[in-house]
Amino acid sequence: MKLYAVLMAGGVGTRFWPRSRTKNPKQVLNIFDHETMIQKTYNRIYGVVDPSQIRIVTNPDQKEIIQAQLPQLKEENFIIEPFGRNTAPCIGLAAIQIQQEDTDAVMIVLPADHLVTNVEEFQQVIRHASNFANDSGGLITLGIHPDYAATGYGYIQRGEKVANLENYSIFKVKTFAEKPNHETAVRFLDSGDFYWNSGIFVWKASTILKEIEDKLPELYEGLLEIKKYLGTVKYSQIVEKVYRQIRGISIDYGVMQLANNVYVIPTDMGWNDMGSWEVVYDISPKDKFKNAGVFKEIVQIDSGENYIFSPGKLVALVGIKNLVIVDTGDAILISKKTRSQEVKDIVEQLKKSGMDEYL
Repeated sequence: MKLYAVLMAGGVGTRFWPRSRTKNPKQVLNIFDHETMIQKTYNRIYGVVDPSQIRIVTNPDQKEIIQAQLPQLKEENFIIEPFGRNTAPCIGLAAIQIQQEDTDAVMIVLPADHLVTNVEEFQQVIRHASNFANDSGGLITLGIHPDYAATGYGYIQRGEKVANLENYSIFKVKTFAEKPNHETAVRFLDSGDFYWNSGIFVWKASTILKEIEDKLPELYEGLLEIKKYLGTVKYSQIVEKVYRQIRGISIDYGVMQLANNVYVIPTDMGWNDMGSWEVVYDISPKDKFKNAGVFKEIVQIDSGENYIFSPGKLVALVGIKNLVIVDTGDAILISKKTRSQEVKDIVEQLKKSGMDEYL
């Protein structure tokens, strides 16, 4: 069994504006320490997958900065999309190239901008998922044991147990659920058979391509056209042509919610999808006033529970509570923590206003 890892690294992470920009996206930011998100992702899959079989799917704007952060990678480690079309085309494009190299290859697909704190657990469950995907020909996803009624995550409901692998149980997936309201999330948590959807998938390249052929025939036709030109001078031109014709759709909507052979392995690996500044605050170390972030010094009066990014500066707070303050030199974000998901709407406003220098 030959394992390949596919790191999806083409997004911008608009909820992390103003730090995250088109050419300096979320996955290349060092949000917690000296390591960037994509370096963390690469390092935890390294050891499970040979570096020559790690693929980074990104776009021309981001390739250079990713290559600078992961200088050990070669040209063949990169799969370039001309522009984003969501996760189904991204995964399909990787699958045809991996299948060309090895018809029996198993793919581990993971976002490049998620946080996993228990790397040993991650590597262990990935190995078991890969073996099961290889033996069963199924589509495997990792489900995270929920520890609170989160409304910012999708959920997976388990069905019957189909196997035990050492300390891990494998269940048939009963249903996928989109981000719920609080009342529904509480109900999911109380039921005991729902998990957070990690967005991490394991399957054979041949399996996912068969599912795309069945569920997304237009995309499959486009992938076949691209496949004819793999390794030729016309390859990039054909990819761009196909990408202009296909519709963008996520692998969850396009395949996972429709397929029959979908399985979930529950795990506790310290996973977080890092979906907003509020989430960063929640998992960051805090001072005695419950302020978190990056700054030189802080002086406060009647203030606390804030996330502040203002490196190298003294920050003075008076009567400031539960805010996100992010200073990047050319832009300052000030938001209530509870509304930090809406930062993406600021980015949309900037686009509509033609303020591209801030994107």
